[in-house]
Amino acid sequence: MSIFGILLSLALLMWGAYRGLSVILLAPVLAVTATFFEGSVPLLPTYTEVFMKGLGNFLVTYYPIFLLGSLFGSLMTDSGAASSVSRGLVRAMGKKHALWAVILTCSLLTYGGVSAWVVVFTMYPLGRALFREADIPKRLLPGAIATGAIGAPMVTFPGSMQIHNSMPMSYFGTTLYAAPLLGILSGSAMMLLCWLWLDRRARDAARKGEGYGKHRFEEGKESAPPPLREPPFFLALLPILLVLVLVYLFSEVWMPRWDLAYLSQEIYGRKTPQQVIGMWSVILALLTAAVASALFLRRYFRDLSRTLSEGALGSLLPSLNTASEVGYGATIASLSGFALIKNSLLSFSAGSPLVSASLAINLLAGITGSAAGGLSIALSSLGETYKTLAIASGISLETLHRIAVIACSGLDSLPHNGAVITLLTVCGLSHRESYKDIFVTTVIVPLGVLAICLMVL
Repeated sequence: MSIFGILLSLALLMWGAYRGLSVILLAPVLAVTATFFEGSVPLLPTYTEVFMKGLGNFLVTYYPIFLLGSLFGSLMTDSGAASSVSRGLVRAMGKKHALWAVILTCSLLTYGGVSAWVVVFTMYPLGRALFREADIPKRLLPGAIATGAIGAPMVTFPGSMQIHNSMPMSYFGTTLYAAPLLGILSGSAMMLLCWLWLDRRARDAARKGEGYGKHRFEEGKESAPPPLREPPFFLALLPILLVLVLVYLFSEVWMPRWDLAYLSQEIYGRKTPQQVIGMWSVILALLTAAVASALFLRRYFRDLSRTLSEGALGSLLPSLNTASEVGYGATIASLSGFALIKNSLLSFSAGSPLVSASLAINLLAGITGSAAGGLSIALSSLGETYKTLAIASGISLETLHRIAVIACSGLDSLPHNGAVITLLTVCGLSHRESYKDIFVTTVIVPLGVLAICLMVL
């Protein structure tokens, strides 16, 4: 009955997410639902002492990154810097390379820490204009944006400022630059394969005489007011470069030299330097970049105070969504049925921790419709177990970090994924028109590359 309750709650979670219900509401209700089928487990203590503690522990660890990441994204957007970077790269590459221009521009913004939601809203008008000029079918635009915004740059490349790349650090004592060669090779392979797929689709459309097309969604939008004044390209790019350089310097050069012996005290949680350096480096780099953005780009803001306030408020919903999923995962992990599921996952493929972790993370990401959600649930439930197995198997924790992050970007992009729904809505296209390309670029390609990585390792 416990396993039935878990599967029922997961099915309802996926159905509710597909229907657009908030995870903040769904997670506690369905966690209690799963607990009900356990039988002898009291419901209220499970909610207050398991669900809420899981939610709270996640926020204690990761909320600073959500806050500073949202603040940085808001500063980059409202100053016109994100748009300036996008336009500069698009102009440099030209309409002959429209697909690459969109993919690389989205990738740079995503890699630099700008959230997928911001990238979608920023890139759509630029991508639309470029695709229209190159006469590429608009239905391919969501696939191109998805490749850069919710694909390889989000999870594979070492140094990515996205929350997904930060999560394993506190579990494995790694940094954002874990397994750099593996990350670069796998990420490059993903982007190349996605481009080849979209380029073939564009060529097939051209042979059939299909161009950009006419779209009722765009009627009346050509007379929109001109954009705000934007900073020059290199000035706009400076904050992104700054945050990437600082993360490396803090995590690899400066902080390892600090005397952190005091971390062994009870008041600091008896931590080791490796457990905190990765997180501290991201916090300080984002904070410095946010301050630099506010100073260097101050004349490009209409209302800096409003930008800062909206950036801070913008961190609440994504952080609570993910934290609620972690609380749900903590509750599920406390049930007897999960112990059986856990043992099955751990025994999969002759006990390989990399294969088992990849399977668990992908399944959870697919069920929740969230890469961050699936990764957070898997790490909170099985992170220590996989760490122990990796060490016993002689597998580098850096490799485990990178494989875990790559694995969260696969089944997460099923039709009920929030970013997918938002992307299609912004582009004015339907699942029927464009989801095939999103599915190939963000599900099939990542899963294929992940499978190759696992075979090689």
